[in-house]
Amino acid sequence: MQTPFIHNHQLNIIHKQADFLLKTMRTVADRKVLETVKDTAVTNVIDAFDSLTPEQKNLLEQMSKQEAAYDLQSYLDELESHVIPFPEVTVKQIQKLFPKSKKLKMPDLASLDYKRTTYLRWMDVATNRLYIIYPHGEQFLGIEGQITSTNKNGFCMFCNRHRELGFFNVKTRGSGPDNFASAGQYICIDDEACNHSITNTAPLERFILAAGK
Repeated sequence: MQTPFIHNHQLNIIHKQADFLLKTMRTVADRKVLETVKDTAVTNVIDAFDSLTPEQKNLLEQMSKQEAAYDLQSYLDELESHVIPFPEVTVKQIQKLFPKSKKLKMPDLASLDYKRTTYLRWMDVATNRLYIIYPHGEQFLGIEGQITSTNKNGFCMFCNRHRELGFFNVKTRGSGPDNFASAGQYICIDDEACNHSITNTAPLERFILAAGK
């Protein structure tokens, strides 16, 4: 069995290309057009990876070999075994990431779908505080801040999809030791939808690194 090599955000890209391919299979009869779409979908998927072994590349190219919706879904289900899960995080690690939160509300780790998680987030409803944990290299990064519902739809800064947004505001250190600033962005209210849509971790990483300073 191959070592898992697909991150959640890359799996989202695969699902996005598969959805496009499925729509084409259902609406286009021209075989040449269909083959072109298949080739494009596979190219977009492979471009999402920095490096692949021949076996991994061959597995991803199998998307173009699927001839029916059922086959395509079976193929996607098979890919789940190749997904790198979100690293397991303990209660002690979470507490260490947020030392100033004395009454820290813990996430429900037991119900977390580790394979479909790019970043872990949860909310303390009583205080409207949002907590985010992101694996960066060999360590976890954590940020917290206030989130306010906007009751509006727009593009999430993390996943770049059009969804219901909240304004997430994080206090950061300013230029001096006693100065404070803030970093804010509009992000999805629904954390599961965001994790299932994110296809590029760069905006998320930039915000977390900037807000965590």
